[in-house]
Amino acid sequence: MSVARRSYGRLGPRARQRPDDASMASTGERKASGPATGRTPRRPAPNPPPLVSGGPRRFGTAVDPYVAALVGTVALAALLPATGGAAVAVGHTADIAIGLLFFLYGSRLSAREALDGLRGWRLHTVVVASTFVLFPVLGLAAGAVAPSLLTPQLYTGLLFLCVVPSTVQSSIAFTSTARGNVAAAICAGTYSSLLGMLLTPLLAAWLIGSTVRFSADGLLALGTQLVAPFLAGQALRRWTGGFIGRHKHSLGRLDRVSILLVVYTAFSKGMAEGIWHQVTAVRLAALLLVEAVILALALGVTSLAARRLGFGDEDRIAIVFCGSKKSLATGLPMAAALFGPRAGLAILPLMLFHQMQLAVCAFIATRWSRRPAPGSAQPGTPVAVVPADIPAGAHRV
Repeated sequence: MSVARRSYGRLGPRARQRPDDASMASTGERKASGPATGRTPRRPAPNPPPLVSGGPRRFGTAVDPYVAALVGTVALAALLPATGGAAVAVGHTADIAIGLLFFLYGSRLSAREALDGLRGWRLHTVVVASTFVLFPVLGLAAGAVAPSLLTPQLYTGLLFLCVVPSTVQSSIAFTSTARGNVAAAICAGTYSSLLGMLLTPLLAAWLIGSTVRFSADGLLALGTQLVAPFLAGQALRRWTGGFIGRHKHSLGRLDRVSILLVVYTAFSKGMAEGIWHQVTAVRLAALLLVEAVILALALGVTSLAARRLGFGDEDRIAIVFCGSKKSLATGLPMAAALFGPRAGLAILPLMLFHQMQLAVCAFIATRWSRRPAPGSAQPGTPVAVVPADIPAGAHRV
């Protein structure tokens, strides 16, 4: 009895407790599954979801919500355009919104990171050449068929589209999805936006001519609405960078609201001038066809150039996505500053191209994301399997 008490006491207080039904059931499960170890077996961690779903996309997710908001804004301007004193108030509000937009651009840009990215100068040179050389050449080549397909106002907007800098956010997203060089995509988009503040007005004045307000008043409007707020954001970044980083989601909504206000202002002025009577369904279809050809050529040329120049797959992906896209967020405020009251039809080609590039690049990024990782076996490649009970080298003849 004393031995039993001593052994019973050594079992600890848990052994004195009567096991309940749950513990008995768990014990039975452990016995059924294998020897008891005193530990609850861990369930295997679920596999992480794939980066890009390979299944069919629903119609609701195929349309960018921001593009839907842009279409709704255009419809609102067509039904309820701002006129009279309301048009003046909306115009001043849009100017303030553009200045705030470029102030946020300047506050977000890290000069140190931009300088560090110059080490990949070959890649950035290809992206800049595609954005500000290849696209303008394609735009000029489209002038051969423009008289029979497009109105002069739509062709002006097409030329402006070709001189707009590359986008940043969507280029990074597509490069990441396709497992490309994301750091290079960030730097390439940043450099393109910076150069676009200088090259876009110069190229627009050269290609488009008198339609652009490239006069003293136009330069003053460009400087006060775009360049000055951007430089102010850079100068104050030391104090504003942390706040902007903590509230980037809320400020991102403010960016989009500002752009929607610019679109509403431009199309309201266009409605007052009756520009929509010059656009027909046939003209819009022709514009989409021309833009599809330009996008296809840009994608093909950037991919071929990256291969011929010896870039790897990750760098080639960044070059293709950064060198074939145009920034709606930067292009719309620039159009408002450069074209003034005539910005209505000038921004329509850019808006259509934006949705087209999102759809096409999303499809390409999904396809490229399924490529096998470097060093992995290709599907269908025979793999030699040696049984574990055969000594090493015994299968050789």
